[in-house]
Amino acid sequence: MKKFAGILMIILLVTSCDIQQKKEAKLPDVDVDIDTEAGQLPTFDVDWADVNVGTRTKMVKVPKVVVVMEEVEVEVPYVDVDMPNSGEKEELTLTVEAEVTGKEHSIDIKEIIASNDKLYVISSLKELDQDLGDKKLRVSDRVILNAPDLNVKHIIMGEKPDRVFNDQYKYIKDINAFKAGLKKPRVIFTK
Repeated sequence: MKKFAGILMIILLVTSCDIQQKKEAKLPDVDVDIDTEAGQLPTFDVDWADVNVGTRTKMVKVPKVVVVMEEVEVEVPYVDVDMPNSGEKEELTLTVEAEVTGKEHSIDIKEIIASNDKLYVISSLKELDQDLGDKKLRVSDRVILNAPDLNVKHIIMGEKPDRVFNDQYKYIKDINAFKAGLKKPRVIFTK
């Protein structure tokens, strides 16, 4: 296969240019007493194919995704947390999102667990029956939390969708194994 490619390359090179010899080759004159006279190699004038590179305007179909965000009034769970020696509290909206393709999905915050100085927001991502075709969709859920400033980690139970957006969360299959690794976990919210 490599020989064929090499031969094809030589044929393309030879057929895409015009070669005209300008001087004849001359071998050196050799004397018996080993005096030599300089020889001359042939020279060639090579005209390569003329290649122009540029751009053209052409109508093509490109995918376009439009995400429409609209405000609607919904009931959002509210959690007020008092921790000993924690100081001031602030109201945070904890939002979890997933970007999905293929089929519609639902995502729900199931519980929030406090462990040391971390809050673990445990959500569940489930695939539904409705086909999305070639569209992508973002699904989300939220909880309002009034608590001291803590380190929030999102854990999603379910199959991680193949979208870069989803890399910001940790996806797990076994919630019990995850909970077993927590030190003194305390469930502060459950749905």
